Amino acid sequence: MSDTGERSRKKPTDEPSLEDYLIRDPGSFALNLARMVEQAGKAAAAWIEPREKGLKSDLMAEPLADMVRTLSRLSEYWLSDSTRALEAQTHLFSSYLAIWANSIRRAAGESTEDIAAPDPKDKRFQDEDWSKNAFFDFLKQVYLVTARWALDLVEKAEGLDDHTRHKAAFYVRQLVNAASPTNFILTNPELFKETVAANGMNLVNGMRMLTEDIIAGKGDLRLRHTEYTHFRLGENVATTPGKVVARNDLAEIIQYAPVTDEVFKRPLLICPPWINKFYILDLSPEKSFIRWLVAQGHTVFVISWINPDERHAHKDWEAYIREGIQFALDTIGRRTGERKINAVGYCVGGTLLAAALALMAKEGDERVGSATFFTTQVDFEHAGDLKVFVDEAQVSALEEAMFRDGYLDGSKMLSAFNMLRSGDLIWPYVVNNYMKGKNPVPFDLLYWNADATRMSAANHSFYLRNCYLENRLARGKMVLARHRISLADIGIPVYNLAAKDDHIAPALSVFAGSQCFGGDVTYVLAGSGHIAGVINPPEKRKYQYWIGGKAEGNFADWLDQAQEHPGSWWPHWQEWIEARDAEKVSPRHLQDDDSQVLGDAPGSYVMIRI
Repeated sequence: MSDTGERSRKKPTDEPSLEDYLIRDPGSFALNLARMVEQAGKAAAAWIEPREKGLKSDLMAEPLADMVRTLSRLSEYWLSDSTRALEAQTHLFSSYLAIWANSIRRAAGESTEDIAAPDPKDKRFQDEDWSKNAFFDFLKQVYLVTARWALDLVEKAEGLDDHTRHKAAFYVRQLVNAASPTNFILTNPELFKETVAANGMNLVNGMRMLTEDIIAGKGDLRLRHTEYTHFRLGENVATTPGKVVARNDLAEIIQYAPVTDEVFKRPLLICPPWINKFYILDLSPEKSFIRWLVAQGHTVFVISWINPDERHAHKDWEAYIREGIQFALDTIGRRTGERKINAVGYCVGGTLLAAALALMAKEGDERVGSATFFTTQVDFEHAGDLKVFVDEAQVSALEEAMFRDGYLDGSKMLSAFNMLRSGDLIWPYVVNNYMKGKNPVPFDLLYWNADATRMSAANHSFYLRNCYLENRLARGKMVLARHRISLADIGIPVYNLAAKDDHIAPALSVFAGSQCFGGDVTYVLAGSGHIAGVINPPEKRKYQYWIGGKAEGNFADWLDQAQEHPGSWWPHWQEWIEARDAEKVSPRHLQDDDSQVLGDAPGSYVMIRI
C-alpha cells in the first residue's frame, strides 16, 4: 500500500450509476438478513460450545497483551511531547482536508488529482466505483492516507529498540489490513452491489460457511483457502510412485521408484519441515520436485514426519535427528548398500539437517557427502517477521500451554504464518467466503498450506529458544547429545538456496547463514517467495535465479554483482550435484514382495490431520 503510486485524474463526467445500489425486493432482502443473523448465531454457538465444555483453551492473551505493550511504547513516544503529537495530527488532518477539498472541486465540475492512490499491485481497489463514485473514492483515499501515516509513526519514532520497532510495524500492518474499507459491505462497492443483486443471500451463504469453518476448527476459525474436497492424497496430489520402506514412532521413510535406465550411485535424502507435510515437494505431477528428481536419475528417499500428539511431548531435536535423519540414513544404507548420500533440507527441515550434520561431524559420522538447503535459516539475526512472536514473555506463555497439552496445535502456527501475509492470506478470503458467500477455487498449494501439523512441545520449545530467541546454532553454542556443536565443522559442499521475496526465511538471513559453514558454499538466489521460489519446474519458464561469488560481505553488493538467469534453478542444482559425483549404477527397483515394504507412498503418517 502506498500513496506514491501513479496518481489518477478524476473528471467531473465520471459519474457512477446508482441503480446497482438500490434494493429491488425489500421483503426478500429483509428475510435473508434475518436468516443471516440466525446463521451468525450458529457460528457464535460453534465458537462458544467447546470453551464452555473446557475442550478449547485460547492462547490469545499473551499475543494481545504483547501487541498492547508494543503499541503503548509507540504511543508513549508521540504523546509525551505535545508539539510532536500536534505535528503528527496536523499532517494527517491536512491530508484529510486536501481530500475533502478535492471532493468539493470534483462535485463542482473540476478535474482533480488523487491525494493518495493505491499501489498498482494492490488488488483490493479494482472495482471501477472506487474511482467513479465520489463516496467510495473519498473512503479509499482517506484509508490510504491514514495507513501510510500510521506506518510512518513507527518509522519516525525515536528511542525504540530494533525488536520493538519491528513488532510495532508488524502490528500496525495487521491493524491497517484489517481496517481496509474493502473488508466491509457498506464501504466496499463491489460487496455492496453483490449483496443488493443477491438480495442478501450471499450473506446467508457466508455465515453458513463461517459456521462450517468454526466447526472444522473445533471452536477456532479454520479459514478455508481452497475447495478441500477436490484433493485426495495419493490420487491427485502426492502421486509419485514409491513405497514406505521403514517406520518408527516419529517418521516414515519413503523410497521412490526409478524411471531411468541408470541411477546415480549416491542416493538422495530429503528432510522436509515438520511444521508442514512433505508433499509440498510432490504436489500435482507437473509441479512435483520429487517426480522431477526421479526423472533425472536420483534414487529419492523422503522423511515423512508423524503429526505428533501428546505421546510425542518429549521428542526434542536430538530425537528428531536420531529417529528421523539418522534413521533414514540407516534405512538408505540397508536398502542400497551405499555409505555416501546427498542430503536436502527444506526450511526448518534444513535447520535440523544443519544441526544434525554438525553433530555427526563431532561423532565422526561421514555418511552425507553434500548438503542442499532450500530457504533454510541457520543464523536467525535477520529472521524476518516471525521474530515478532518470539521474546521471553511470549515463548514462556507458549511453553506453559504446550507442555500442558504435549504439543502446539497446528492451527496456531497456521494462523501465525497467515498473519505474515494477512493482506493475501486472510482478508481476501474473509471477503470472498463470508461476505460474497463463494467457495474459493481449488488450488493444490493452498490445500497443502491448510494441511497443518502439530508440533511436539519439547521440539518446538528447543527450536524457538535455541534458534529464534538465542541464535545458538549460528553462534556455536547449541548443545545436542552433550556436544556443543558448530556449523564450522561441516566441511562438505553446500548448495544454499534463498528466495528473493521470502517472508519466512529472508534472503539476507540465508546469505548470512552461508558464512557459518566450514566448507565450500554455493549461494543461489531464486525469484519469488518461500514456496514458489523453490517449487519452480523448468517447463513453467517462470521467475529467475541469481548466482555469483562467495556469500560474504554485504548482501546488496553480492546481488549487484550476481548474474541473473531466466527460469528455474533446478537444472543448475542438477549440474552442481553431478559435478561432485556423477557415477551411475543400475536402478534400484521396488518389489511388492519386498519384506521391508510397509505400504505405498505417500504413506500413513501424512494422512493424519489435525
